[in-house]
Amino acid sequence: MMVDKLYAYRFELFLFTQLFILFGSLFIPVAIFEDWIMPVFLLFNIASGVLLVCKNRNSSFFLLIFISLFITGLIANLLNSEINDSFNYIKLASYFIFYALVTLELIKQVWKAKVIGKNVILGLISGYISLGLLSFFMCLTIEIIYPNSFSGLIYEDGNITETLMYYSYITLMTIGYGDILPVSSIAQKASVFIGLLGQFYLVILTAIVVGKYISQSVKK
Repeated sequence: MMVDKLYAYRFELFLFTQLFILFGSLFIPVAIFEDWIMPVFLLFNIASGVLLVCKNRNSSFFLLIFISLFITGLIANLLNSEINDSFNYIKLASYFIFYALVTLELIKQVWKAKVIGKNVILGLISGYISLGLLSFFMCLTIEIIYPNSFSGLIYEDGNITETLMYYSYITLMTIGYGDILPVSSIAQKASVFIGLLGQFYLVILTAIVVGKYISQSVKK
């Protein structure tokens, strides 16, 4: 079946769409990328995420929740702006639930992998990028509910998503340039949590994969 063939490349497909969403604007004019190309690749990313968890029956319920919320968010775009603003919270929740589910499934599959090949390494990279996306949704939620929780945010066309995305990954990687600062208590706690997530991922999961790879190489 086609699904079974695609499932073998689940990590590659998910990682490729992730990278294109994050860095596509480096190579394609921003206006064209944001309006026309990114929405298409976002749908591909969602589809590849569904493919990644499709073998896990326990995930079916959560996928139904996500699909329901996602469709609700799309319908909101057809309604007036006041209702649309209310549904932005639902759309944000749907993305958070989806990427949380996919990230957990990614980590579990990488953790349980007995043979460490190219696809597992790509899955490991993809899981780290997914943690950055989850961190972004967390920071965005905080900024929406508690405005001005972060100082130094740059508004581009009235939008702060790009700078919050940048902040989330910089914090996950514990680089911390200091150009954007968490100023509220909840934003500071979230920033500490994001930094710990990044370190735990690298120290624990990456170490396990490397250990399995070394053991596998020795046996050969």
